Amino acid sequence: MSPLVGLPLSRVWRSYGSAIFLEFGDLSPRLKHNGCEAHAAGEMSLMIEGSWRIEDHASVRCGSWSDEALWAEAFAALKGNRVSRVTTFGRLPEIEVSFINGLHVLSFMTSEGHPAWTLFDRRGPQERWLCVGQEGLAIHPHD
Repeated sequence: MSPLVGLPLSRVWRSYGSAIFLEFGDLSPRLKHNGCEAHAAGEMSLMIEGSWRIEDHASVRCGSWSDEALWAEAFAALKGNRVSRVTTFGRLPEIEVSFINGLHVLSFMTSEGHPAWTLFDRRGPQERWLCVGQEGLAIHPHD
C-alpha cells in the first residue's frame, strides 16, 4: 500500500447508501457500461462499503452513521491533503488512511461477513484490487 503514500486526495464522493470513494492522484474520466459519464477515477481509489469514520487528533468528526450534514465539511477538510500513512489493523483487516493534516479515514465493518473495503490501483497497464476475502487480504487483477 506504500504507493498511496504521498498522493493527494483529489475527490471524495458518496455512492449508494453510506458507501464512500476516495480518489487519489490525477483524475481520469470514465464511462459507465451504458456509455453515460461516470465519476472520474483517481490513480488509486479507496472504496469503503461498510461503516467508516473520519477522525482528527482527539475525536471522531463524522462517520457513516452520523448526520449527513457533517459529511461535506469533513470531506472538504480531507480534499487536497496528501497521504502520510496507510495501514491495516485487526484480525479481520480494516484499513486506515492517514493524512498530513492529521485526519484519518478508517473502515470498520459492523455486520456479518468480511470488512467491506477495496483499494483500486490504476497506475499500471492492468487495474488491480486489494480487498479482504475468505483467505484474508488478496490482490486481484481486473480487466
